[in-house]
This record gives sequence, C-alpha cells and structure tokens, in this order.
Amino acid sequence: MDVLAYWDGPLGDLAFRRGWTHGIPALFVWPFLLTGLMLLLDRLVRAWRPGLEVPHAREILRLSAIAIVSHPILDTLNTYGVRWLMPFDGRWFYGDTLFIVDPWMWLVLALGVGLSRGGRDRAARLGLAAASAYVLVMVGLALAGRRVASAELMAMGGGPVQQLLVAPVLADPFTRRVVARQADGYRTATFHWLRRPHIDPASVRRFPAPSAADPALLAAARTIPGRRFLGWARFPMVQVEQRAEGDVVHIVDLRYRERAGPGFAVVSVPLPATPR
Repeated sequence: MDVLAYWDGPLGDLAFRRGWTHGIPALFVWPFLLTGLMLLLDRLVRAWRPGLEVPHAREILRLSAIAIVSHPILDTLNTYGVRWLMPFDGRWFYGDTLFIVDPWMWLVLALGVGLSRGGRDRAARLGLAAASAYVLVMVGLALAGRRVASAELMAMGGGPVQQLLVAPVLADPFTRRVVARQADGYRTATFHWLRRPHIDPASVRRFPAPSAADPALLAAARTIPGRRFLGWARFPMVQVEQRAEGDVVHIVDLRYRERAGPGFAVVSVPLPATPR
C-alpha cells in the first residue's frame, strides 16, 4: 500500500511511508483485510480447481496477524524508523539495531526455511531462534554503542551530545556509523567495537547544523518537497547554491549521506531570484 504514495507528488513516499499503514490502529485492521483477500482468492481458485482443500479462516487470520504485526516491529529495528502512533502523532521511532537489509538475518532465516522442507519443523524453529538471538545481541550492542560513543564524543570536545545515531553497517556487526549533533554542529565518525578508542579520531568529520531560524531552511520548508523532507529527515544539513536565476537550497540527511547530489536522502529546492 505504501508504494501508492509515489504517485502523491514530490516526495509523497517520504510523507506517507511507514505512517498510517504502520501505526498501531492500522495493525488491528490489516489482518482482517488480508484474511478476507486470501479467502476471496481461495474462492476464485477453487472455482477453477474445485478439488483443493478448503482453508481454515481462523488459521489464515492467525498467520496474517503474525505477518502484519512483525512487519513494523522489524522495520523499527533499522535507521529509517516507523511512526507507530499515526494518525494521531507523527513522531518517528528508531531502533538503530539492524542494517535495513541485514545479510546475516536473511541467511539464518533462509536456512531455516530451506532445511524445514519435507516436514522438518525443528530446522525452522532453530532458524527463528537463532535470528531472534542475533537481534537481541544487536540490540545490546546498539544500546552499549550509544553510551560509549556519547562519552567519547564529549571527550573530543564540542559539548554535550544533543542527538545521536549509532547506525549498523552492511554485514559487519562490529562496526557502526556515528552521526551526532552537538553545540558546535554535526559530527560523523566510524565506530569500531574491536578498537580503542572505539571512535576513530581520523574518521571524524564536522558539518554545520542549521538553526530553526535559518532563512534558507525556512524558505525550503514553505515548499511541499521541503516540508515533506524535513518531516522525515533526522539530521538535516543545509547547503545553499547561489545561481543567477535564483538560489537552490539543498537539504541532506546525514543519516544516509554527506553531500548534495542526485539520489536518496537529499532534496533540492529552487528559490525565486531576489535582488542582492
């Protein structure tokens, strides 16, 4: 359903995704809708092949509920986040625990599914247990990483950490990407569990953080793309490109990238030309 948001104008996907469809009220509705669709599909198929076994509606509802509820729970574990309280509250909730496509989770679950064929349910149960244990370990590393990263950033200067991301990276559970907001701006860095200090000083980069009264930010926020992007962005950084025909405000989310350009996690808002 979230895919339909791509037709809702500029950045409609960021404005809608992981919102209404993922909020707690929707989770009480989706299992029944999915069960109804599956039973309708079954009726159509059995009209063509009447010899098929009649499904149990209660079992389909149970499986639908498990699938629907587990979806936003797993979504919450990555850095993109979920708006659990929609449509009443648009706050984002982030787990910062697993990479958005974690290869180790896929491998363990795929092995469980593959080895369980032929009625060997034990393999599926073991795969699910191993995946759950992996998630719990990663949750522990995420919480501990935030504590350690905050202390090391403060020791480097810049004042107290006001906002912090210690994000997983692809395929390496012992390395994380750090984005922090402190009094003197943003810092990004690489965090290694197997080294001391855990934050590599050579990896630290500094970026300016916009204030709420930044004229370029306010001007961009008055446009539909700017407003939608800022409602989604977690660490917005503003870059203004001056052009003869009017300035262009680039807003980058440091959660995913560090410079403007084509692609994900950046929006470019052209402003009308004004006399200098």
